[in-house]
Amino acid sequence: MLIPKQAVLAAVTLCAGIAFAIQVPTSDQISLSTGNDRSDVLSGFTGVGNEPRAYRPDTSSLDFVYHNHDDMTRYLRATTARYPNLTALYSIGKSVQGRELWVMVVSASPYEHMLGKPDVKYIGNIHGNEAVGRELLLHMIQYLITSYTTDPYIKWLLDNTRIHILPSLNPDGYAASKEGTCDGGQGRYNSRGFDLNRNFPDYFKQNNKRSQPETEAVKEWINKIQFVLSGSLHGGALVASYPYDNTPNAKICRSSSTCAVFNSYVSAPSLTPDDDVFKHLSLTYANNHAKMSRGVACKSASPSFENGITNGAAWYPLTGGMQDYNYIWHGCMEVTLEVSCCKFPPAYELRKYWDDNQLSMIKFLAEAHRGVQGFVMDPNGGPIERAQLKIKGRDVGFSTTKYGEFWRILMPGVYKLEVFADGFVPRDVDFMVVEQHPTLLNVTMQPSKRNDGPYYRPVQQPAQSQYRPQIAAPGLPGSGGINSGSPADEGILSTLSNGFNSLVNNIFG
Repeated sequence: MLIPKQAVLAAVTLCAGIAFAIQVPTSDQISLSTGNDRSDVLSGFTGVGNEPRAYRPDTSSLDFVYHNHDDMTRYLRATTARYPNLTALYSIGKSVQGRELWVMVVSASPYEHMLGKPDVKYIGNIHGNEAVGRELLLHMIQYLITSYTTDPYIKWLLDNTRIHILPSLNPDGYAASKEGTCDGGQGRYNSRGFDLNRNFPDYFKQNNKRSQPETEAVKEWINKIQFVLSGSLHGGALVASYPYDNTPNAKICRSSSTCAVFNSYVSAPSLTPDDDVFKHLSLTYANNHAKMSRGVACKSASPSFENGITNGAAWYPLTGGMQDYNYIWHGCMEVTLEVSCCKFPPAYELRKYWDDNQLSMIKFLAEAHRGVQGFVMDPNGGPIERAQLKIKGRDVGFSTTKYGEFWRILMPGVYKLEVFADGFVPRDVDFMVVEQHPTLLNVTMQPSKRNDGPYYRPVQQPAQSQYRPQIAAPGLPGSGGINSGSPADEGILSTLSNGFNSLVNNIFG
């Protein structure tokens, strides 16, 4: 979210809705900390005397060391006991080996949804041997709660956002990993040997991998809470990677393992209808990072990334990724954040990684307040739950919450919002998005009825217009991708393909 030079009171009147007022802090109120003097990144973020404020960790609560599952659990429980007005701890399920998948909510309203305020999330350690993100998220929790009363920007963020932080999605894999191991696959997978970031439903290609408890927990979680923005922290590279991770071109390789190999390493971008937004979100993280935007390769044999960002499929296509699932199935904009060249660096380097990523992590979350947000209501002012919305020309839909709320991150411009709801006449609403503040819009739907009287439910819009795909049933003819050919098409070439993919996964994350 861009921070204006003066406090802004947004009051936008639209023919189809009502805009509300919103106030954001002025630039001279905002102070984000950093471990070194990066004045080029911190312009507008100043402390007393316009000097960047150094980060001073609460070392009595959280050191820069790796925390195993028991240590992490103790820290999270102690934190929520110490800060009950800012934190809430819950579990979304358990790993294969029975470890809790803890989530910490950090917000001025940790236990209750704030009407009209977005929910955002960070997920770390989906690959168990990529451990830096896990520790960054623990320090993010610490920083947010200890800065709430002293930093106006953090106070504004927590007053207007519910931040859900899942430090470790793969605690079993982490337990099998080893500190100081920069490469390789030990601990990458869950305890059953599944890559959790290849375990989600995929729009472009049937995913036949058996769904895992950790994956099921995430799917149920994001089905219950309508997240607007998400970041998934990885290691093994230094880049912000955005959807799509997979590509429709993969379907061309339906019966050719050789094609699958080459398609994985000579890849064209697979762009979403919201490519401008995803590039902006990725650049927000990369440009506020100490090093990422330089685009320097981690190793001589590794790729470099212009401005520190990449389209996922252009880097290397994958099936069953979490960020594509978030976006297509739930309308949540997720970016994969590769935050360290070494997957599990020595603990003494953790402070450096926190200094490099702290500002990026804060600024990225604030982007949830960009674009358009509001309510869909009936003529009596009642909320309409599960109304289907789509920005014209951007065929990935999203829906309202049970309170009728909606959010969509958009860049400045003029748009048309298409709204569909059972029992109501569809609506098209023109609106404008500006740079300084979100457009706040209410849409009132009118009941629809036949000439002979009884109310009816309008025909659902075609799946293509809403872009809400159904999960393909395993084994159906024509439902698969490159793996749905006959057994005769597999053999040694399939083995080579799988070997190359495994090698790339271990190198790049």
